[in-house]
Amino acid sequence: MELHQLRYFAKVAELGSFTRAAEACFVSQPSLSQQIIKLERNIGRPLFERLGKRVLLTEAGNRLKPLADQVLRLVEEAKGRLDDDQNAGRLVIGAAPTVVPYFLVQVLGEFTRRFPRAQVEIVEDVTASIVRKCLDFEIDLAVLPMPIGHHDLRSEPLFEEELLVLLPAGHPLVKKAKITLDDLQDEPFILLNDAHCLTGSALGFCQQRRFRPIITSRVNQLATIQELVSLGQGVSLVPAMARAADTNKSRVYRSLAGERPMRTIGLIHQAQRMPSPLADHFIRTIKEISKPLI
Repeated sequence: MELHQLRYFAKVAELGSFTRAAEACFVSQPSLSQQIIKLERNIGRPLFERLGKRVLLTEAGNRLKPLADQVLRLVEEAKGRLDDDQNAGRLVIGAAPTVVPYFLVQVLGEFTRRFPRAQVEIVEDVTASIVRKCLDFEIDLAVLPMPIGHHDLRSEPLFEEELLVLLPAGHPLVKKAKITLDDLQDEPFILLNDAHCLTGSALGFCQQRRFRPIITSRVNQLATIQELVSLGQGVSLVPAMARAADTNKSRVYRSLAGERPMRTIGLIHQAQRMPSPLADHFIRTIKEISKPLI
């Protein structure tokens, strides 16, 4: 099994085409196909189903794909560690959609200013998917709501933030000095779908206080919640970092009276893998920016 064969295999699996994979790898298609055939002979089973112009992974191909990705990733990491310039290289950062536009972009801006030769890739996805990618060594570091609760992952809290009540600007509750859960009893709630851990945090807080929100809409993006609230379609609980980036006057953010709902944002990485020098630089940068938020 040759390293270049794994590269060709991974590229065909990614693009679903021998022709496009050959172009991406800068080899001829017959040469790439020949190497894939050699790899299949070495393994003793087919890796692809060839359906005309379509190419699909077989069961064996699906099992090999994460292993091939891990091997290729480790090879790139080894090259980076041997590079004389420890401020260059590639870094893959995973984060939840409720973190990327409001916090991570700020960190990324400062990091790229300090390390302009670094190549940073952002993977934005729900927490469960980011955790899987961390476990498969596809991601160097992740910025996620905690807890994660996986023994193969190391997590470190960065800061806590409040979940705020989001209301239309003309809502009667805006004039109240204090808003309680009882005030929201008859209000329609707009939440993210269950794949987002923000929803779990919000509902967990409500359930602990025996409050059952009337959920009328579930959406995929926090920005959609903000727009629907502006239109008077309901209210929501959203992270404080969303308010800091919001200049729209058609919606208002308020704290709940008494004990307030909170979430913890943490830094996650593989417990079995030492961070690269570039990852260490990123960790220091994100901790510096997080300090005022603690």
